[in-house]
Amino acid sequence: MTLATATDFLAAVKKRRSYYAISKESVIPDGKIEQIISDAVKYTPSAFNSQSTRIVLLLGAHHDKLWEITEKTLRQIVGDDAKFVSTKEKMDAFRSGYGTVLFFEDQNVVRQLQEQYALYKDNFPVWSEHASAMHQFVVWTSLEAEGLGASLQHYNPVIDDEAKRTWNIPDSWKLIAQMPFGKPTAQPGEKTFQPLGPRIKVFK
Repeated sequence: MTLATATDFLAAVKKRRSYYAISKESVIPDGKIEQIISDAVKYTPSAFNSQSTRIVLLLGAHHDKLWEITEKTLRQIVGDDAKFVSTKEKMDAFRSGYGTVLFFEDQNVVRQLQEQYALYKDNFPVWSEHASAMHQFVVWTSLEAEGLGASLQHYNPVIDDEAKRTWNIPDSWKLIAQMPFGKPTAQPGEKTFQPLGPRIKVFK
């Protein structure tokens, strides 16, 4: 098997963008999506090989239910219908997608490591967030490499309790992010970049 080069990998990295205009279609089978999730969970690194990341894939009615929960919860917080218009538009856009990936971190694993390695106790919650971020990036880039569009959302912690009740999620799982995805229906705008000079230092 020929391994991908850094050029191949970075080509996928460069292509990854936030897609907000998505449809209830997928360009790949559900089995392929599940395989992406499985490979990400299995092979993405984590501090002390903690493997603390947990992922829930919501498709079909389950995907719709998540954004119904999110809309209902946010409406209770915002209240005023006039102020809720833009939020409702976002909920409709996410609900228009094919599915959503929920990223969790198992706090039992974090606590066990804190007890086992007391010297690094304060670092493990931070390292757990790092692990989640890497999983998010791997899944996001992989979905886009297959022709799907996705974005990363953070409606936690306001939806945590209802989401856990709805899908019987263990209490120890902390919701970190939500990633709605689907077939792109519009391209994102041009991305701007800050100069690299002040952001990189090389000594040799």
